[in-house]
Amino acid sequence: MKKKKVICIGEAVIDRIRNKSNKGFTDFLGGAPANVACALRKLKIDTTFIGSLGSDNYGKKFITQFNELGVNLDFLQLDNDSSTRVVNVDRDQFGDRFFSCFEESSHSYFADEVLSKKLIEKEILNLQKCFLEAKYLVTGTILLSSPISAETIFFLLEQAKKFEVKIVIDLNWREVFWDHSSFSSELSKAARVNLIKECLNHANVLKLAKEEATLFFEDENPLLISQQFSNQPDVIITDGENPISWYINGLQGITETPMSQKIVDTTGAGDAFLAGLISKIISSGYPLNGLEIEDCIKFASVCGLLTCLGEGAIEQQPYYEKVNKFLGSLIS
Repeated sequence: MKKKKVICIGEAVIDRIRNKSNKGFTDFLGGAPANVACALRKLKIDTTFIGSLGSDNYGKKFITQFNELGVNLDFLQLDNDSSTRVVNVDRDQFGDRFFSCFEESSHSYFADEVLSKKLIEKEILNLQKCFLEAKYLVTGTILLSSPISAETIFFLLEQAKKFEVKIVIDLNWREVFWDHSSFSSELSKAARVNLIKECLNHANVLKLAKEEATLFFEDENPLLISQQFSNQPDVIITDGENPISWYINGLQGITETPMSQKIVDTTGAGDAFLAGLISKIISSGYPLNGLEIEDCIKFASVCGLLTCLGEGAIEQQPYYEKVNKFLGSLIS
């Protein structure tokens, strides 16, 4: 049986993005693993999302969105004692965004901080069936800022290895999540980095931004970063609109990204890129040479670019047909 499904684990949050007028905000569904799950569905890949949401209106909106796209929610947790996290997102004049703070909550923690291993273990037989059908597990490092969720992440990573599911990790360093956590605000930066690196040791594929490569590895060469791990994972380094550096299947290269003057909002671009890369590898097979790797990176880059042409992450993610149409226009 050829495995084609993907499991996405982590946070689903509300991106409260500042309007261009700076006079208000608009709420969008977001969170990197949730974004990847939705983007994969638009690219015709079967996907399961594992995460924790508050039993609030935001949680209901996520469930509606996931259901509309056909994301499997068998392991979704709803927590009555916390709220779905709302992230305030500011943008600069170029559309690039940065996380400024979180909306205050009446609870002492957010739902994504209490992803429960015990609740997942109650569904262990269903979980094992899910892993038997999965090709990839995708996660980030944000939830490591909570010991409760971190325990669950590491448990699921071990399950993935047991069932020979390839592990994809998007480093996605967001220090604000650590600084404002009741669990980890006192944790030193060195301790945070060490915990994240422990998680990265599980990766078969590691995606990170150029500034994350510099911060965590003091290097921007994907081959040299890969060599810092015993299993030498594939490494992809993105840098906004600049060329993408990669080390995949023992080969190293740099791929130009498509350009556009119509960039509105870069929120979720990296998640759409990652979904595009995974979907291309699942549909076309693991790339065996430089040309095939270039094709995968170009497809993924178009997914990222098209997501930037409007506001919000999930709303703007392209469907498979739109990506191919855009790629066709580049060739003609």
